[in-house]
Amino acid sequence: MYDASGEWAYRVGMPAKSGVGGGILAVVPGKLGIGIFSPPLDPKGNSIRGVKVCEDLSQDFGLHLFNVAKSDRNLEEWIAGGDGLHDF
Repeated sequence: MYDASGEWAYRVGMPAKSGVGGGILAVVPGKLGIGIFSPPLDPKGNSIRGVKVCEDLSQDFGLHLFNVAKSDRNLEEWIAGGDGLHDF
């Protein structure tokens, strides 16, 4: 996440690695891994859309590692059934 790693930890809260080609790999330990590819980069060298997707997923499903509150949504149910919330 290069120079945005501190902001990433604060806003997204998932271990991740980005590449200058526009890819982001993020993980929620013991739950899931996320791979995103969208080449337009921000000034810090991270995928603009990829960062937004990870921020939204983290917030919508309570995936932030420092989040101690329960999520409003059940991630496992969403993955199993898909509710159309996010069309990738």
